[in-house]
Amino acid sequence: MESILEANADNWEQEILQSDTLTLVEFWHHQCPWCIRLEPILNEVAEEYKDKIRFTKIDVLKNSENREISIHYGVMGTPTLVFFCYGRPLGALGGFMPKEHLKHILDDMIEKYRECIKQSTELKI
Repeated sequence: MESILEANADNWEQEILQSDTLTLVEFWHHQCPWCIRLEPILNEVAEEYKDKIRFTKIDVLKNSENREISIHYGVMGTPTLVFFCYGRPLGALGGFMPKEHLKHILDDMIEKYRECIKQSTELKI
C-alpha cells in the first residue's frame, strides 16, 4: 500500500493539482465491492509503474469535501480512475478491470502524458 498515496481535500491542491508527474487518482470508498477487488491489482501495478506514474486514491465518502472533489470531476460511480497532467484531467475510466487491461490503459496514458508535456512546455525564444 506504500506505493499509493491517500489523497484528501486537505492535500488535493499540493498532491494532485500541483504535481508535475502523471498522476492517477482512484475515486473509491470502503463499501464498494469493485473497489475492494481492484485494490490488489492497483497495488501491484503501482509498484510496477512507480517510476512513471504517481498513484493516489481518495475516499469519496470520507467527508463532504472529498465528495465535492468527486462531483467536480464528474465521478458518477466507484471505482473511477482519473489521470492528471499538471493538474488537468487527462483521461478517466470507471469500473473494475483485469490487471492486463489496466496496464494497457496505463501505457496509453503515459503516451498521452508525453503529449501533454509537449503542449505544456513554455516556448523558449
